[in-house]
Amino acid sequence: MPNQPVPLHQSSEYRGRFAPTPSGPLHFGSLVAALGSYLDAKAHQGKWLVRIEDVDKPRAVAKADSVILQQLEQHGLCWDESVIYQSQRDQRYRLVLQQLGTELYHCDCSRQQIRARGDCYDGYCRDRQPRSTPYAVRFKNDDPVTRLDDRWHGLVDASSDCVREDFIVRRRDELFAYQLAVVVDDIDQGITDIVRGSDLLQPSFWQLTLWQRLSGRQPRLMHLPLVTDAEGRKLSKQNHAAPIDSANALENLKKAATVLGLGEIAADNIDDFIKKAIIAWSKQWRIGAN
Repeated sequence: MPNQPVPLHQSSEYRGRFAPTPSGPLHFGSLVAALGSYLDAKAHQGKWLVRIEDVDKPRAVAKADSVILQQLEQHGLCWDESVIYQSQRDQRYRLVLQQLGTELYHCDCSRQQIRARGDCYDGYCRDRQPRSTPYAVRFKNDDPVTRLDDRWHGLVDASSDCVREDFIVRRRDELFAYQLAVVVDDIDQGITDIVRGSDLLQPSFWQLTLWQRLSGRQPRLMHLPLVTDAEGRKLSKQNHAAPIDSANALENLKKAATVLGLGEIAADNIDDFIKKAIIAWSKQWRIGAN
């Protein structure tokens, strides 16, 4: 794990975020990501935002957002600005697609057809326009990002050639793709730093490509270690990971801190833990060091 000095931002205030999907309550892996992003924001004396990533509307579980927000508060992780919901931002995403204009095209290829031609999408529909409905909308990925600098992992090269493919920004079911929504939201919210789980490290290449196209800049990235179960699978709602029990909030936080490499933090209450954890994070990452 790299441990290079991280200077404070000079040109803009640090703005970080935690963006859970409301497909169920937070599990322990989610708490690790939330704590890491929170500590990094507070160590930089910045803002920490929460966004509900419900762009995939069929996956959203009723009232899961309220449960998630309550879990965060019960663990002392309180956000600094109003929570926004992706499901309420369709008009904004539509405007961005209009802005991209000729950089987009329609694709009616099925997953089976794509797999039959290779591991990655081969641009089959790019010069075969128009396509029949239903179709997805793809971005012409002519200048892909294939290397990124991650604060946890260091320099990372894309592990798959698929980062060069023309990726989907609107799905066949006419829902906006996560890759588009997350970038537009981060840019609109002025996010400077993204701290999240390492399962999103490879999708970051597509997202950084869109960042560069839409804003001319890129955020700093830190992809935290994943929490796995006894079989080595990432803790996730799809794998039926157990929800965190807020009755044990302090112990949950202490366990999350060890996953983040902070060691054992002795604290009798959540407020004391948060204060000590911010200090420990600042020391570990030498934030503000000359």
